[in-house]
Amino acid sequence: MTTIDTPSTETAPAACHGAAATAGPHGYSGEKEAHLKRLRRIEGQVRGLQRMVDEDVYCIDILTQVSASTKALQSFALSLLEEHLRHCVAAAAAAEDGGEELNAKVAEASAAIARLLRT
Repeated sequence: MTTIDTPSTETAPAACHGAAATAGPHGYSGEKEAHLKRLRRIEGQVRGLQRMVDEDVYCIDILTQVSASTKALQSFALSLLEEHLRHCVAAAAAAEDGGEELNAKVAEASAAIARLLRT
């Protein structure tokens, strides 16, 4: 099983507008309900996997569902990444003194892309 690197609250980057990470609007804020709905669907897929194992379903059928769940998570991650680029990176690029912040946001996005490619 692949593990996901998640930053701790001590090392989490500040929000796009320089506020605390939990205080400001993020790139995904406008689509929050749609994202939550999508995550609930993915959660249901994973629970379905548990049920399939519990019911001794054929291995290949379980692997097919694992693949579908993995693709759903990857699609969700790409959507979040796109929103981050459109919102946070674009805001840093538009800022008058955004050179250093822009470099930091691009490095942050590059690291996220690298993590996605390792999975």
